[in-house]
Amino acid sequence: MKRRLWRRVLRGGVSLALALTTLWAVAAAAPAESLDEAARAFGGSALPMALVRFERGAFFSDPSLSAEALAALRSVPLLYAVRDKAAPVRSIDETEENVPAPVREESDSYAEDASNASLPELIVRDNGVPSTTLRPTDPSGFLVKGSVYVHNTSAASLTQSDLDGGFSAVLTDEAPQVLIVHTHGCEAYTMPSGEEYVESDDHRTLDEAYNVLRVGDEIARVLEDAGVGVLHDRTLHDYPNYSGSYDRSLATVKQYRADYPSLVYVLDVHRDAVADEAGRQYKLLCAEEPNAAQLEFVVGSDGGGLEHPDWRENLKLACAVQSALLNEYPTLMRPIVVRNSRYNQQVTTGSLLLEVGTAGNSLEEALNAARLFAAGFAKTIQGRK
Repeated sequence: MKRRLWRRVLRGGVSLALALTTLWAVAAAAPAESLDEAARAFGGSALPMALVRFERGAFFSDPSLSAEALAALRSVPLLYAVRDKAAPVRSIDETEENVPAPVREESDSYAEDASNASLPELIVRDNGVPSTTLRPTDPSGFLVKGSVYVHNTSAASLTQSDLDGGFSAVLTDEAPQVLIVHTHGCEAYTMPSGEEYVESDDHRTLDEAYNVLRVGDEIARVLEDAGVGVLHDRTLHDYPNYSGSYDRSLATVKQYRADYPSLVYVLDVHRDAVADEAGRQYKLLCAEEPNAAQLEFVVGSDGGGLEHPDWRENLKLACAVQSALLNEYPTLMRPIVVRNSRYNQQVTTGSLLLEVGTAGNSLEEALNAARLFAAGFAKTIQGRK
């Protein structure tokens, strides 16, 4: 009897040890953005960081809705009414590279205005998707400076001084100055009836006339008209494999930086997704320009334990651009989100990840938003020259 009891105790102890080891391994490797980084994460400060993440409840929080989603939904009766059934409203998941399939339920003075008068007006047809405008109405849960709201979901600390907009990435007279890339280039939108594209997956396509590469084209066009030198990389880093997209786009950015030392800014252009449990998509629209989709910045940090010492410079840039855009279009931008992952923004202090609309928006709504963004971005960076 004693021997059987001892065996049970021994087996229980071994099981507990294995469970704790597994939990620590997951905690240590979770912030990694590649297999090599995951391996390195087990050394150095991985264990302390894992314990900090555990203490903060990072592994046992309610996954049904993110904090920023709840904050936004409070001001939107349409979505708040279905909050118990809604899928996560998110820009980029912190462990995105571990997702096997792309299921995305997912003012200062500036230079003269960059005119977009030469651009033809886009005719926007209704695509049948219900629409709303997300805007913060309560500063709770945000760090606020002026019109700019920042929601820090990372483990990194953040203060008011980090939002001052005094970014360090400054234009020079050498060109090119801006690189546009697409880590998830296949991301696409909802077209009106009769204008559908061939899907490579849900709301994704290889057709460059309909995916976010087309949005990148529009941003590049406006920037070039404003006198900013632009390179637009057209690589679909998420095809044929979604996993590893950030590793591949990182290699692309590094190669461009090596070939063109004059590059100061890197724009990684995506689109978001907002859907309910039944998979019905919602479009987000700017109230002042109802034919333009809402935009969102996602800023990476060192909160996940990976080296990213200058991430606050990227945040300051995002705040400066957001402030300039909100001065003219108060609901064009959703609150800035700061996350633990780096999203390749460690390469420059002028890196921004931009979400242009959602899967429910039409391509034309995304293109209108892209034009507004590019004009405001050009004014902001030219004003710091």
